[in-house]
Amino acid sequence: MWNRPRFDLKVRLTLRVAAISAACFAAISAYFLITADRAAHARIDSIAGIVAKSLELQQGKTQWVAAPRADFPNLDPVAAYVMTPGLCLAVRGTSGDMLQRFCSGVPPATPPPQAFTAFYRSLFDPGREAARPVVVRGAKLGDAVVWLDPAVQTAEAWHEAGRLMLALAIALPLLCVLVYAALARALRPTHMIRTGLERVAAGDLTARLPPFDLAELSAIRDVFNHLAESLDTALAERNELTRKLIALQDEERRHLARELHDEFGQSLAAIRALASSARQTAAQDCPALLGECDGIARTATGMMETLRGALFRLRPPDVEELGLVASLEGLVAGWNGRSRGEPRFAIRFDGTFETPPATISANLYRIVQEALTNAAKHAGATKVSLELTMRPEEIALAIDDDGRSADPAGKSGMGLLGMRERVAALRGRLSFEPGPNGGSALRVVIPLAAADRPVLEHAA
Repeated sequence: MWNRPRFDLKVRLTLRVAAISAACFAAISAYFLITADRAAHARIDSIAGIVAKSLELQQGKTQWVAAPRADFPNLDPVAAYVMTPGLCLAVRGTSGDMLQRFCSGVPPATPPPQAFTAFYRSLFDPGREAARPVVVRGAKLGDAVVWLDPAVQTAEAWHEAGRLMLALAIALPLLCVLVYAALARALRPTHMIRTGLERVAAGDLTARLPPFDLAELSAIRDVFNHLAESLDTALAERNELTRKLIALQDEERRHLARELHDEFGQSLAAIRALASSARQTAAQDCPALLGECDGIARTATGMMETLRGALFRLRPPDVEELGLVASLEGLVAGWNGRSRGEPRFAIRFDGTFETPPATISANLYRIVQEALTNAAKHAGATKVSLELTMRPEEIALAIDDDGRSADPAGKSGMGLLGMRERVAALRGRLSFEPGPNGGSALRVVIPLAAADRPVLEHAA
């Protein structure tokens, strides 16, 4: 609804400058046309006054000579001095008849376009007469009339406007090029601002902008750098809080594992011992109770196996001693062992994992552990593939399954959230999306530089 075509700022400003320049040229052209029209009317008014004075002198001379001449009015003497192309001189009697008329009809070499002729004649009045009375001894003999041929006046106006239009045709493109080049140079730092924003959006909060020459861009630079520093500080504080929370969670897991092992495990061992003792007694005194005793022993044994699995999940093997590869292979083997002989989990390693950072190794183990639990128990996956890739600057984890394509956080409580928090604390990236062939696809990328930060060193 609100999508409108977007123009480049330089193009938009250049077009506006071009429009303003064209309006200025149009105003200048109109000013020149108005000035030329006024000058033409002033000239014919002046010529009309000269013709009237000349006719009055001619009439005055006839009264002083012995034999008056009958060639009044005579426009030839004055025409020789004032005539220009397109100028017309005439004497109009008191009755309105033209007594004499003289025109210098020189047609224009190049007639103006009809559109300009119609436009010019709609604004001005070419061919308007200028009349001055011829008065001798208080008696009006007629009027001296002067006008310009409308075609000649329009052609002269077109000649003047044509020069301005030619200047506009040359100057306007040149002005647009110069304005665009100046704007491109002035707005060149906006590319740096955009690059900085893209880096911040990608999670690189170390991005900073250099000083700029323009005051407006310098203000944007100060706000940007302050925002990046504030975000970096806030993220560091958040990561520290996440580290403490995860460390507290893992400590609680270890405490719970000790409690289960010491208390519940001992109780199950005692139940098995009592069941064995009761079976020996029942074998001698009451053989009918042997089945119940064996059932108690089997139940206690099953509970012991379940307890061992829970203890393994609560307190995994020491990744730092066994190594990340061996720990993950053991984890996958444990899940395959629960599948009653049918392998459901496959893992593949790409790269050298001899000395991965301990912090990353421990948390990757926890992430894989949580992901496998989500895929097997909550997504109902029958096939799960893991791939761990060691690169020069990062470690990439890819987990694909064929289970239900749904957000595991909805069914596994804080599972996905916990993985996100661990990855965020390591300054990594996590994505969880539906797989291309069904199921789900988990992608985790952790930079090795995260190991240099004091983050999650006590977690897992």
